[in-house]
Amino acid sequence: MKYKINLLLPKEENWLDKIIYFGLNYLRYILVITQTVIILVFFYRFKVDQEIVDLKDAVKQKQEIITVSKPLIGEAANLIRVLDNSQIIIDDQIHFQSLFSYFSKSFPRQITLNKLLVNQNGIDFDGVTNDIKIVHQYQKRMQEEGKFKKINLKQIKKIENGFLISFSLTEFK
Repeated sequence: MKYKINLLLPKEENWLDKIIYFGLNYLRYILVITQTVIILVFFYRFKVDQEIVDLKDAVKQKQEIITVSKPLIGEAANLIRVLDNSQIIIDDQIHFQSLFSYFSKSFPRQITLNKLLVNQNGIDFDGVTNDIKIVHQYQKRMQEEGKFKKINLKQIKKIENGFLISFSLTEFK
């Protein structure tokens, strides 16, 4: 067996030698780790910057879509308003048609109309008849059917060729 014995005292290192030893042995690892961290941060920053650019592009596209579709939305709102108004007019016409249709079907033949005023609220008319019983039957039938909420016989007046009557039928259901 071979032994190696060193009887010399270890040489005392000065601070410059310690720095050189540290630099040669440990500093290169620190530099490699630091460079790796810097490269990772660089790639992360590149990725974040790309996401920001993509988001800005998406925002610009959506702003363009909003800019382009704003007149279309306004036009659609106008069309909706026109359609709503048209529906109101159509409903009024249907109401008026059913009012006039009911009146013309239920009106007795024995009464001759002199004046007829038809509006959305109801019907006012003046007529002449020879038989007053027809007027009473007509008024009773209108009340029984209940199509008009208010049935008002305004006037009955005796004239030379019969009776002059005046009716007001309002609030058609």
